[in-house]
Amino acid sequence: MSGNTPLPPQFIDSLAAILDPEQARELVRSLGEETPAAVRFNPFKLASPPDGEQVPWCRYGFYTGERRPVFTLDPLHHAGVYYVQEPSSMFIEHIVRQLFPEADGLRMLDACAAPGGKATLLSTLAGLEGLVVANEPVASRANILVENVKRWGLGNVAVTANDTSHYATVREFFDLILVDAPCSGEGMMRKNAEARLQWSPRNVANCAARQQGILEDLWPSLKPGGMLVYSTCTFNKSENEQMANWLAGNYDCENIPVDFPSEWGIARSVQEGTETYRFYPHRLKGEGFCVTVFRKAPGKVRTKLKPVRRTLLHDLVGRDARECARWLAQPEYMRFAAIGDEAYAYYKAAYPDVIRLSEALNVIYSGVDMGRLIKGSLKPSHALALFHDLSPDAVPVVDLDHDTALEYLRKNEISPSLFQEGQNLVTYTGYPVGWVKKISNRLNNLYPKELRIANL
Repeated sequence: MSGNTPLPPQFIDSLAAILDPEQARELVRSLGEETPAAVRFNPFKLASPPDGEQVPWCRYGFYTGERRPVFTLDPLHHAGVYYVQEPSSMFIEHIVRQLFPEADGLRMLDACAAPGGKATLLSTLAGLEGLVVANEPVASRANILVENVKRWGLGNVAVTANDTSHYATVREFFDLILVDAPCSGEGMMRKNAEARLQWSPRNVANCAARQQGILEDLWPSLKPGGMLVYSTCTFNKSENEQMANWLAGNYDCENIPVDFPSEWGIARSVQEGTETYRFYPHRLKGEGFCVTVFRKAPGKVRTKLKPVRRTLLHDLVGRDARECARWLAQPEYMRFAAIGDEAYAYYKAAYPDVIRLSEALNVIYSGVDMGRLIKGSLKPSHALALFHDLSPDAVPVVDLDHDTALEYLRKNEISPSLFQEGQNLVTYTGYPVGWVKKISNRLNNLYPKELRIANL
């Protein structure tokens, strides 16, 4: 909860524009309750769903129960076996499955992607023939996004750090664009005191203007017939229905209805013929969220990426390619490339588009960072340890118990006697969490120091 920080009185008054008095009182009451916690498991890593109550609109989402676990102390979280995500936002899965029953091979953009919840969700849905471009213009947030993409470990994401205006170089490219827009955050007031402190009518107006600019920037990047999903974590009409009506009134598009059971508790809102879907925390187990869907008018696709730079990637062949291949369980599906002496793996279907994107945008991470090639041998990266298709035969594997795994994740000393000479893969209950290298009686813990967990 957001502690003792009171709700802004003007915010409470503004609820009269969207809810009747009784519903408004119920919403205000719910904003003082505990926030439900949920996780979305990684089906490319976890063989079967976890125990617990499923999030109704997401086949991979599960509530964690009444008490919020300390996820930092669970090695499976660090292994990318699941992602901690707000339940309402998982509705994106239901939308994408309805829009694209066969999602493999799609090119999808998450335009405001940090910290990575929806990007990793789209990554799961895109499959290994698809490509997700996850964009975040703020450098510090982009770095967090990259770490979460690496941890998820599917290898079908390219992270860009661009202002949305830079996407003018990428025209009619994407089958789906998700704009989970920066907003006034009214839906987060239950769990975030900062959202209460920063709220004001002026901030609502500023957010709406920014959202309109983002939609204007990105609309040309959507293919004719492609889908745009627009969402916010706020309640007011200025950032939701009015923004949807502005889009419908200014672009050649069609508002697409989304079907779902009434028992889910999601509210349909129709204004000027445009339908949006609202998540209220007093009606369901999730935070405030609002989403709507549009289809761009069909027409001939004239995909155009305007190069502004030359790609730094160059193909790997011969000995270097064979060295990379031996680390993967199914290398026949991959292409290998390098930037300098850092090697990367890409699914063959997406590789040409990654090259094209890297010529048009500021791509800061893509595919799988495999590690550094040194005289024909690969020094594996942390990202490779977390890749879902890592070969179990590349190096010796050592499975640690819970307490020892936490000591590893803290970069504390663990017994060298557990490991074989040379490179070892560290796992917890069979799921990789990183590397160690044993040299005689000395053990080098290779877990990245910037990711190590505190001694809680």
